[in-house]
Amino acid sequence: MNDILILTGVLLHVSDGFWIYNLNIEVKSGSPGVIPCQYDSKYKENHKYWCQGSVWSSCSILAYANGNRTKFSITDYPAQSIFTVEWQNLQPSDSGYYWCAVEIGGYGTVDAGYYVYLTVQSAPDVSVMNSSVSGHEGDDVSVQCFYSSRYKAKAKQWCRIKDLHSCFKEEKTDTSQSSSVQISDDGESSFTVLMTGLRLSDSGWYFCSVGDLQVPVQLNVTKPEPKVLTTIAGSTHETEMNTTQPSANTALINMQTINTALTTYSRPEAHVSRDSETNTGKDNKDELKYLRHLIVHLL
Repeated sequence: MNDILILTGVLLHVSDGFWIYNLNIEVKSGSPGVIPCQYDSKYKENHKYWCQGSVWSSCSILAYANGNRTKFSITDYPAQSIFTVEWQNLQPSDSGYYWCAVEIGGYGTVDAGYYVYLTVQSAPDVSVMNSSVSGHEGDDVSVQCFYSSRYKAKAKQWCRIKDLHSCFKEEKTDTSQSSSVQISDDGESSFTVLMTGLRLSDSGWYFCSVGDLQVPVQLNVTKPEPKVLTTIAGSTHETEMNTTQPSANTALINMQTINTALTTYSRPEAHVSRDSETNTGKDNKDELKYLRHLIVHLL
């Protein structure tokens, strides 16, 4: 790793044209957590790592992607150009500078990366109830972000990790790049992000941002389950398909036809000779019994 870094405000420039906002994330002590690290898609095959230290050239590597689990573990998602860093139990003494990094290789070549300042405390100033939310395509989803009293007057934003320079702000609705996003702040302790008309492309990592603090939230958007039509007592209903059910459940059954059939088979013959009366009645009962069994099976 090269020891040259260029810091400008809250931006870090590392490697060819690799710019990203640095992150200031607060996490709750003693609880599991996860944060995403983004990288350029051209580095999908490169080694990813997580290291600690305020100085890039002397940071201590704590974990490699898909390596052995220690205090931190890394999982790489090349299709998304993101790797995640997970932990189970951090303490306030673990607070400090960490680096999301990708090995570039070669003498004098700068590794790609950016720093994350991690603050571990028992009562974070910014937090979320759930760090992972899900929704179906076309539906809505909401995320509630909490903040402490000293952050009441700070700006509230909803940012996507891959586009941190373009965040959704309070009382702003934008449908140009993604689903509609609305932010409402109660002015006391929380603000709510409402995303409507979800698209599959909305899946990914976001940040609840208050002032200079961020908390990561993962959004997973899936296609809705297919629906089928069932006819019951002459009325049609839509129900969600359960792919584990037998295919017979998808049959359309007309109850009026069934009732007519039952009536036909149970109607006594008008002209039956005395000699064959007993056998005919038995045959009708057998046919009626078979038909009932068949109907029950179809139902």
